[in-house]
Amino acid sequence: MSTVSEPINLSLPGGVDAGLSPKQLADKYGLSVSGARPGLFAYTKQLWGRRHFIVAFATARLVAQYTTAKMGQVWQVVTPLLNCAVFYLVFGLILSGNSVPKYIPWLCVGVFIFQFIQSAIQSGTGAISYNLGLIRALHFPRACMPIAFTVIQLQQLLISMVVLVAIVLSNGLMPGVTWFQVIPAMFLLSLFNTGLALIMARIGAKTSDVSQLMPFVLRTWMYLSGVMYSIADRVHKWPHWVQLIAQTNPASVYMELFRHAMIPSIYSRKHYGGNAEQLPPHVWEVALGWALVAFVIGYVFFWKAEEEYGRG
Repeated sequence: MSTVSEPINLSLPGGVDAGLSPKQLADKYGLSVSGARPGLFAYTKQLWGRRHFIVAFATARLVAQYTTAKMGQVWQVVTPLLNCAVFYLVFGLILSGNSVPKYIPWLCVGVFIFQFIQSAIQSGTGAISYNLGLIRALHFPRACMPIAFTVIQLQQLLISMVVLVAIVLSNGLMPGVTWFQVIPAMFLLSLFNTGLALIMARIGAKTSDVSQLMPFVLRTWMYLSGVMYSIADRVHKWPHWVQLIAQTNPASVYMELFRHAMIPSIYSRKHYGGNAEQLPPHVWEVALGWALVAFVIGYVFFWKAEEEYGRG
């Protein structure tokens, strides 16, 4: 019996494909790479088809987030309130360096809004790297993850808004027409946060150490954004380019929208050209610009690396 092995012919019967490379064979029979990145419009269509999954995933994670704590979901509201208390103690009582009337509601609005921005960025940073098991087990557009985590933070903010409204009312500030501005402001801020979460999700998937750096970056951003004190009172004598940066800082812009919507009467006339009830037009324009730029850049930036997420 002969023990010499014969070469195996992997081509179709008749040898019609003999000599073709694997790429040529794939092209001939319409084969494609498993997990290949779809086109941008096809990817968007797939993502839209998973919208119910995104909402269900976000809701389930939100419910499970505080299951081990005795106070449960109450911590969603208590955490930003404790931050408000600390900032009021330091900047409102000890330093007494603010010139804002009705300082408590003004401060709380800033803390709640910046908390939304900060939490969306931090959760987006680990959206891919902390969920590799799910990503490797199931096939779905990976953008679902950072978007879902942004939805979680939005749900938390909506719950916290009930307490925020109570704080505003308890300080003698009655609802007005400007309160309706909260709706478009919330939409623009959510778009902005989603874009940042997508950007940070891709960076965090490649460099896990960025999650250790982000708390310091976000803390610096908070101090430069006027969460605890009025930026306008401190930069009006500074060079024009510094004032321009301060006025276009996205965190400051979005806090300005919410503050004016909920407590317009506290705005000094000297800051708004003699009309305390109307924001300068550039605030809404800058807010819209930041939302569109952040979302478009973040979406495309994340989509570009779709094939790489979850791979070892």
